Parts: sequence; C-alpha cells; structure tokens
Amino acid sequence: MFGGGSTGKIAIGTKNLFLPSPVTLVGALVNDKPNYLAVAWCSIVNNMPPMASISLYHIRYTRPGIEENGAFSINIPSSAQVKETDYCGIFSGRRVDKSKVFESFFGKLKTAPMIKSCPLNMECKLYSTYNIGTHDLYIGEIVEIYVDEEYVVNGMPDMGGVDPMVCTWKGNYWHVGEYIARTFNAGKDYRQ
Repeated sequence: MFGGGSTGKIAIGTKNLFLPSPVTLVGALVNDKPNYLAVAWCSIVNNMPPMASISLYHIRYTRPGIEENGAFSINIPSSAQVKETDYCGIFSGRRVDKSKVFESFFGKLKTAPMIKSCPLNMECKLYSTYNIGTHDLYIGEIVEIYVDEEYVVNGMPDMGGVDPMVCTWKGNYWHVGEYIARTFNAGKDYRQ
C-alpha cells in the first residue's frame, strides 16, 4: 500500500535525499591557482586501492582543473570553519579568488592543493570520470591522507578532535555528534 497505510510510512517521491552528507572542500588547481569548492556529494568507493568519489554539477569552475591536472583533494573542515566552507559553496572561482581563503600545501602529486587549516586532507589521483546526467562523477585513488598531528590516535584520526560537519537536504550544517559504539562490535550481543 502506498502513502502509509499500515506501515506508518509516507511516500514522499524521489529526491536528492541521503542523510546526512559529509561537508568537504574539494581542491584543484585551476589556471595554476588553488581553488576550493564545498561538496557534500562525496564518498569512499573502494578499499584496495583506496578510492573516493565526488560528484560535481557540470557548470562547476573546478572541473577543468581536475581534468587537466588529473588530481584533486578532499579536505575535511572542522565546524569552526563553517563560514569559510560556506563561502566556498556560495561563490564561484570564476568570480572570486578562493586561493586567498586558505593557506594551501601540496603533497606527493604536487598538483592537488590541500588546505593547511583543515584537520584532515585526502590527496587523490584522478582514476576515472563518468557523466551521469546533471553531474560528473569523479573517482580518485587516495595517494595519501594527512591529519593534524594533535588529532592522530593509534594511527587514525580522532573524529572528536577533527570535529567534522554534516549537512542536510534542507541546507543546514550539523555537528557529527557523540560516540555511540564500535563498528563490527556492537552487534555481537544482539540476539533474536
């Protein structure tokens, strides 16, 4: 039965709705200058080799830089960087010079600018590109991950220290929240 009925569910139609979405800043060299774009459509897509995907609308200024250099970065801003992050989502690099918003650094590839003040950065080599309709899907092989020294615990990022943000389809930024349980551990005590 559609529209609820005995299930207690209401059909709301198809939408770009996947909650929550990570808040990232994608970096690329465009016309030999670092440019950063706020991107919520970002995900890990492969384990070995490690790969991540980003989805960019066709008109985005950053796209030619990714394609020309074969590289991009995924930077995870902290919640304290919400204004700078939102600025990079509001204004196009065609109109403003976003290379001055952050101090950039480069890693192994030398062609994927990363944001020094972001607590976590992923340096990606372009693996493949797919035109999927209104967007292009870029898959990048992660060649290195950089984390602020103060947020590394047992060789992994401490998410509490990184303090990443998520966003909702209504256009709101949120803190990630509190620790709940360990993955692949919490279910061990489940009994039917």
